[in-house]
Amino acid sequence: MRAVPGVLGVVEDGASYQVVLGPGVVGRVTAAFEALLAAGGTGTADDRADGDGREGDGEDGGKSAGADDASVTPAVAPAVSPAADTTADTADALARRGAALKARQKARNATPLKTVLRRVADIFVPLIPALIGCGIVAGIAGLLTNLRWLPGLTPALTALSSAFMALIAVFVGHNTAREFGGTPVLGGAVAAVVVYPGVAKVTAFGTALAPGQGGVLGALAAAVLGTYVEKWCRARLPGTLDVLLTPTLTVLVSGLLTLYVLMYAAGEVATAIGTAADWLLTTTGALAGLILGGLFLPLVMLGLHQALIPIHTTLIEQQGHTVLLPVLAMAGAGQVGAAAAVYVRLRHDTSLRTTIRSALPAGLLGVGEPLIYGVSLPLGRPFLTACVGGAAGGAFVGLFAMLGTEVGATAIGPSGWALFPLLAGGGWAVTAGVYGGGLLTGYAVGFLATYFFGLPDGAGRPVCDPEKHEPRPADRPGPRPASPR
Repeated sequence: MRAVPGVLGVVEDGASYQVVLGPGVVGRVTAAFEALLAAGGTGTADDRADGDGREGDGEDGGKSAGADDASVTPAVAPAVSPAADTTADTADALARRGAALKARQKARNATPLKTVLRRVADIFVPLIPALIGCGIVAGIAGLLTNLRWLPGLTPALTALSSAFMALIAVFVGHNTAREFGGTPVLGGAVAAVVVYPGVAKVTAFGTALAPGQGGVLGALAAAVLGTYVEKWCRARLPGTLDVLLTPTLTVLVSGLLTLYVLMYAAGEVATAIGTAADWLLTTTGALAGLILGGLFLPLVMLGLHQALIPIHTTLIEQQGHTVLLPVLAMAGAGQVGAAAAVYVRLRHDTSLRTTIRSALPAGLLGVGEPLIYGVSLPLGRPFLTACVGGAAGGAFVGLFAMLGTEVGATAIGPSGWALFPLLAGGGWAVTAGVYGGGLLTGYAVGFLATYFFGLPDGAGRPVCDPEKHEPRPADRPGPRPASPR
């Protein structure tokens, strides 16, 4: 499979495999598999959901499509024959085996932590395109304001970029209810109270509430509570009353608890997150950047980076940008530097160099999975030296945060060079200079650490003379010099 053109890597995980294709390609392959599922007619809705093209979910999509493709074979046969019956039996057996493997894989991955992280990702990842679009529009509006250009247009751009963030709690509530098995519109309705201006007239714990207090965290908690209230009502109310009382009680009970408990609690948590992030970088910036930049690749490898999405979103909602993302993006710079060193050292590994050439442009734009799973992780040590590069880049950005130059991002999702249009903090030129310096530091340290320490001695030397196709002198048979001992 690794030899197939376009495949950047294959990751084996017990009974499953992840085929790494990279951005762009994975969308086209997903469409092809969905066509096979539709033609076979035997794929379940769960199969189609698992094969949605997200990197890291390739094993389910591959097995499902493969089974369905096999099951199509008897349908196109011109006549029924013993051979066709055998093919059908084989296809059914493969389909059953695939279903059993999938069930075991899901059972193994159904740990509480993995389940929570997957749900967090499914709630927030669909919001990333809107965050990116609004973030870039906000950057354009800020640039025009600073340059004093087009003063009649900048208010419109500001409204476009701010509208989504003003109502993001509704979208979070909608996605949360859908993910937890509730009615999405009820989740959005309950979460909408968080941003409703009229909450300023409500007092909780002796303090007047503020619209938006608690932000996405409050909306998330409100929608989860609303889903459980809805399920409780549907399980106990007769059908004649369900249609009236269930939505009423869901909005009433969960809405009141959101106003008088969740908004206050979530507001305190959100404020603590913002304070902690600012303190971390302004007080211990270099050390914090070193740790965060060095550990982010292992978090990505384990899928634990999904837990940071609500934190980024909270910071963007509070401050207009997240100061953590530019530091964490340095991990990708270390990865790019490490891959470049592998490309230079392993000059005669044509297959690996082809993979690096295909994955490096995506890595420069912040998509690190192809390089992680196709290059550094299978080789071992280059993954560690890539973390060293990321730590160096993170320390560079963190150092400038200590010196008063804050670097933030107005949206999550992009990193690498794709993050430049989304940078915020001080002046754009200074912020971009610090961020660019961090990237260059990560590239350089990742390259040097990998070149000198990331590959075993002799890596990259041919086994035979490339001109004469003869063994190297040191490898030719014959008497060897006596040992000094």
